[in-house]
Amino acid sequence: MSQRVLPERPLPGHAVCLDLRAGGPDDPGAAVRAALDVPQPGGERRFLVVDEAAGLVGHQLLYERLSSYGPAQIVCLAVGARGDRTLRRTLTLRPPAAGVLWLFDTTGDTTGDTTGATTGDAKGDATGDAAFLRPLVEVLATPEVFDAVLGSLGEVVHGVAVPAVRVLEHDLTDEARARAWRQAVEGLTGPEVPAGSASPEGVPGTLALLLGEGVPRSLSGHDWLPAGGRAGSRLIACREALDDAVDGYERVRGAAGLLAGAGRDVDLPGDIERLTEELARFRTAVADAFGAAGGTRLTAEHRGLLRDRGVELPEMPREITRAGIVPALRDHTYELIGQGLPLRSVAARLSALSARTAPAGSASRLARLDAICGPERLRRLGGRYPFTAGGSRPVAFALTGLLALLAGVWPVLGWFLGPAVGALAAGLAHLMLRRRPNRSPDGRIDGGGATGAAPRLVGGVLGGLAGAGLGQFLGPPVWAASAALAVSVVAVLLLALRDWNRAVDDWWARADPEEAGRIMREIHALVVTTAVHDWLFAEVRHHCAAGAGAVARLLRGLAETADAYGGGARTQDRTSEWGTDPVPEWGTDPVSEWGPDPEPEWDAGPVPGWGPNRASWADEPSRPAPGPGPSGGTDSVTGAWSWDDWRDDEEDDGWSDTGDEPPVRRPGAPAATPPPSPPRAPSSSPRPAPARTVSADVPGAAFSAGPAPAWLERRYGDGGPALVDTLLGDLVAGTVLLLDGCWAGIERDPGGAEHAAQGQRLAELLDETRIRLERDAAASPPPPYEGLRDLGALTSLAAFTDRSERPDAARLTGVAPDAVARLLLAEDDPGGTVELCGPEHLRLLSHDPLAARQVRFVPEAMRRGAAGDDIWRGTAEDVVWTGAGRYAGILRLVPLRADVVHTVRAEEAGEP
Repeated sequence: MSQRVLPERPLPGHAVCLDLRAGGPDDPGAAVRAALDVPQPGGERRFLVVDEAAGLVGHQLLYERLSSYGPAQIVCLAVGARGDRTLRRTLTLRPPAAGVLWLFDTTGDTTGDTTGATTGDAKGDATGDAAFLRPLVEVLATPEVFDAVLGSLGEVVHGVAVPAVRVLEHDLTDEARARAWRQAVEGLTGPEVPAGSASPEGVPGTLALLLGEGVPRSLSGHDWLPAGGRAGSRLIACREALDDAVDGYERVRGAAGLLAGAGRDVDLPGDIERLTEELARFRTAVADAFGAAGGTRLTAEHRGLLRDRGVELPEMPREITRAGIVPALRDHTYELIGQGLPLRSVAARLSALSARTAPAGSASRLARLDAICGPERLRRLGGRYPFTAGGSRPVAFALTGLLALLAGVWPVLGWFLGPAVGALAAGLAHLMLRRRPNRSPDGRIDGGGATGAAPRLVGGVLGGLAGAGLGQFLGPPVWAASAALAVSVVAVLLLALRDWNRAVDDWWARADPEEAGRIMREIHALVVTTAVHDWLFAEVRHHCAAGAGAVARLLRGLAETADAYGGGARTQDRTSEWGTDPVPEWGTDPVSEWGPDPEPEWDAGPVPGWGPNRASWADEPSRPAPGPGPSGGTDSVTGAWSWDDWRDDEEDDGWSDTGDEPPVRRPGAPAATPPPSPPRAPSSSPRPAPARTVSADVPGAAFSAGPAPAWLERRYGDGGPALVDTLLGDLVAGTVLLLDGCWAGIERDPGGAEHAAQGQRLAELLDETRIRLERDAAASPPPPYEGLRDLGALTSLAAFTDRSERPDAARLTGVAPDAVARLLLAEDDPGGTVELCGPEHLRLLSHDPLAARQVRFVPEAMRRGAAGDDIWRGTAEDVVWTGAGRYAGILRLVPLRADVVHTVRAEEAGEP
């Protein structure tokens, strides 16, 4: 028989299936031993055995072995021949621990295809056998249905019954499944993105301290440059020189500085020169400290070197520790994943974080120190700037002449008073030049200057003489002349003070000694930043950079593995992020079990992580693409070919694809071979098309290698609106749990963390998710993800682990459950089911209508979510709601007459 009758991988909680028929396993005893080795949860041991009805007695010892290692439950599918009229079974197969379902000729009339039974084609028989038995085996292997059927068999005569079945299968088309899988994997991995830059916003507080240049609050009052140290003493000398310069400036400025000589002993140029020299020495001391210590760890030797250079470092602040870095990285990574970012985008952000936090050493701060206090800035600070007062010379000439004219209007005395006012203005201008602030008292430093004394003297003499002549002509009274004299003298004094203050302020602004204060503050802030981030945090920053880089490499490696598994890899010999081995390419056969290959240039290599004992969708008989096989032959009824035909003729690489719809032949018309067409890429539309219902009455229209049994109705959808999001959520949740086991290694040694094992775990995750997509369109949540509830950062993903919050089957497949509801709401009608026997066997069945037992079963996913409960209102209370699966329907167990079943005792049984 074809091995595709049995599920390739036992599902958790499902019955363990094994086949003891002739043509099945070469060693039935080995098959039994393998079945016994399969772990089953909760101490329950369920076995679903497919056997020939004539071989039940001969396999007595095998059934005893299944029951010998503790309580076991066995349901046997006994396949009988057309001529069988009695059934012989052993004591081991009696209720309540065992029961027998007797089937007749699974490839004959009961499938609705009589041609396969008469052609003698062995491959056609195997294909029909698989198409008939596999759905029934998958239904019975479901634990809820298994228990219900076994309990019902215990209520019928002898525990043997002939099943009458009506089953509806709700599934996805190959194209919809391929499209959903591709979009889910692409949503998990994402495209390559540049690293960008990291910022303190949006990261945990511990990491924000490393990204910014702030100082922890606990260190805000620390004295980084003590007064007794080399750098501290230079800083104090700079401050003293600046204070002296500011004090001298304040003394020189104003009337006291000009008229009283208060700034006579002030040496402002000398103070500025001393300030510049001390600032240069301070800069040299800081540069020496920056070059002396650095690296990825702050050692006791480094602390000593810094102390000798006047930098005192405190102990590590309490706000940040090395032990808190990896937990902060974990929370940040989970937060990014929880925001819906794909793996490569998260990896890019972590790479930026790694680059930003990587310690560059304090020597890298020298460039910033040069920008703050470089030679050009010091030269500008120590430069000599001229002192200029009096403003525009023509204006000074005219204004002084006007004031002297006012003073000269006094008759007779005006000839002396007018020129005297002009001389006063010139004298004050000369005094400003003598007491200019850019000249040292001893004349050692002199920036030069000009105050406009000559224009004032000439303008005053001319204006005074003109005023005297005018006064002689006008003859004003004494009080008017004296008032004009007073106004002109006061105006000369005030204008001189104004020009003096303006000139002093202008010179001070151009010399800008106060810039040294800003330079000192910037250098001190740079010292604090360097001390915190390059010395104190050096080890923590290195740990963070190494950890973020390790996680980024891990995520990129996982993305590469997912692409390779999901068909996203396009280039041969690509190297994984976590090792030197090339990333395995996931090739497909020219006609994939997912539908037409969208890119024929893909490598046709093996699936990574899939071996002889791993489940492959290519082994599913209901999924090969329609069209002629490599051998050129087709089934006489359906025109479909078997995967066995493909494997038997490996040298012939011809193949064809007919697109979305398989060829449909009218009943009675000869089979036609469809013309070949090139592969067509699946649609990339995120919204699937409405569900497509495929009737089993049209041969070949069910995407199956053979015709569907008469009792099986297949309804295929193009995927519901929640399918891709649900698959992506499962992959993301599984990836998070996978990452959760990596943080301990990253904490121990970020640079040497070995991530190769995570690639295999991700392949297993993808394998499991893909199989659930095949089994029930991902309607059942993945049991291994129950631990996700403990990850507080990802509570938004809890819906993917909670069955009650998971989308219903209609939103996943795009097929409404109305047909299932109508089937379950129908009255008990024996004619609504199909007996799995021929007309000649009907007389072997019991005709007592009350003796038959009925099991109705529906996947739980069909009645939850958007479908609502209205359509299920009135459903029989005895409906068995299964946890997973794509099948729903009715199993009627019709008992046999009492004289048909014979129980053979142990001493009569033969050896297996």
